[in-house]
Amino acid sequence: MDFCDYSYNNIYLYFSMKINLAITGCMGRMGQQIIKSAKSDKNLKLVALTENRIVSKKISGIKPSLNTEQTFKKTNLIIDFTVPKCTFEVLKIASKLKKRVVIGTTGFTKREENLIKKYAKKIPILKAGNMSLGINLLVYLTEIASKSLGNNFFSKVFEIHHKHKKDHPSGTALMLGKGIAVGKNKDLYKLMGKKYLNKKTFPYDKKINFNSLRKGEVVGEHEVTFSSGKEIITLNHEAFDRALYSEGALTAGKWLMKKKPGLYSMRDVLNFK
Repeated sequence: MDFCDYSYNNIYLYFSMKINLAITGCMGRMGQQIIKSAKSDKNLKLVALTENRIVSKKISGIKPSLNTEQTFKKTNLIIDFTVPKCTFEVLKIASKLKKRVVIGTTGFTKREENLIKKYAKKIPILKAGNMSLGINLLVYLTEIASKSLGNNFFSKVFEIHHKHKKDHPSGTALMLGKGIAVGKNKDLYKLMGKKYLNKKTFPYDKKINFNSLRKGEVVGEHEVTFSSGKEIITLNHEAFDRALYSEGALTAGKWLMKKKPGLYSMRDVLNFK
């Protein structure tokens, strides 16, 4: 069976066959975690690993390679937690080979976000700044709070990640910012305020300000606060185990196998309306 065939007549077969999985950025923190989670999933068969450099040693019996058509030829699904440049290398190849892609990469520009939408017209793509059930519920609650509180409350987003994380604000922080914007029926880019890094405190404003703290080996903490000047409402989430992200990505990938070309999110997987 060809997993590149999007016919619904073949959907039932997906659940009786292993999904051939490729993981990009296999030497990275998330890449390593996804490999670990995939090995314990009987519905997945790890067939390809890639890196942006030559890696001599084998990982889980597979020698990592570069992102090429040959590497992805036998895969059904590609999971990508890398950097935008690498993600677009993968999308270019996946689009040609008609492979499904789960994107956990963050730090895209608005132009790059629009380019991903174009690729999604050709292949099924699931993109999420965070694969956690809890975070996606937090985004949903943020939308509700933002809509309910209206313009009498200012809002801001705070996040903490490990010292190795390069982009800021995090993709999850931007998801939360978008949740605030959606609640107000406005565009996030028009509401985007200042982006602080490693500040002890930061102000509320008419726009959404972000503060990112990088320290130690923190898996991830996110907080949204709304203030009227008379009261403060706080929504937060703390992650203790990186496995919740990898398991979420694998769940998303399996869900994506029965979808037609389009751009999907964890909201679709979790059926949040």
